[in-house]
Amino acid sequence: MKLQKSFEQKEAAVYVVPTPIGNLEDITYRALSILTSVSVIAAEDTRNTKNLLRHFDIATPLISYHEHNKLAREDQLIMRVKNGESIALVSDAGMPVISDPGQELVRAAVAKDISVVVLPGANAALCALVGSGLSAKEFYFYGFLPRKKKEKEAELDRLASIQATLLFYESPYRLKDTLKALQEVLGNRKATLARELTKRFEEYLRGTLEEVLTYVSNHEIKGECCIVVEGALQASQQNSLWWSRLSIEEHIDYYRRTNGMSSKEAIKLVAKERQLPKREVYQKYHMNE
Repeated sequence: MKLQKSFEQKEAAVYVVPTPIGNLEDITYRALSILTSVSVIAAEDTRNTKNLLRHFDIATPLISYHEHNKLAREDQLIMRVKNGESIALVSDAGMPVISDPGQELVRAAVAKDISVVVLPGANAALCALVGSGLSAKEFYFYGFLPRKKKEKEAELDRLASIQATLLFYESPYRLKDTLKALQEVLGNRKATLARELTKRFEEYLRGTLEEVLTYVSNHEIKGECCIVVEGALQASQQNSLWWSRLSIEEHIDYYRRTNGMSSKEAIKLVAKERQLPKREVYQKYHMNE
């Protein structure tokens, strides 16, 4: 067991410093103080961080620390701290380590009894959750889902029974496919799409997964996105109301008519919502054809 007393130590430390996710005014005074006082800043993209430092007239040297060189940089950075130089770890935006590089450096510092001091600051997922209007009592942050369809659906199958609100990050280029997978696997739950958070074109789109998917299919979406989806318990309570008077055939036809789904896609979704074996739903639907 190891005990760290962050403000009683005078040795060099690793400072994890969140940076603004859009609006530069969101940086804290303490973050600026740390970025000014450390010996070096380990940055995910030095070009991006240079713009931030230039804006606040900070001249601290930068060293790159990103997904492709983090293991090679680790020993070098740890050695500098052991030699008495404090370092700051930053990502391009938001909190390092959360869907960004940094976990390996933090783990290495802890293993070497180096203090890791984490500053509070901007985080896109929490902003999206609070602004979504969905329950924040319990939430499950996932980050970016796998890109491949089968792997993505397998992960969503694993998450489907979680009762906490679900939080995802997604690129605008994969947003439509991810929303479609969310609806097919999780059902037509309440959801919020938050994009360009804290920036000039910040938007929250609140509705159901079906409604959000329809909007995204008909509009050009730019900027990094957060998707907030209600948990399984709330969804089952809501969704059971609207289709309870429909037969299985009517339930499937509804999705084919209103959402353009194939019969295979609609059968899969209906089986999920009714918690029935897909084969049973398939047989009942096709026996009347």
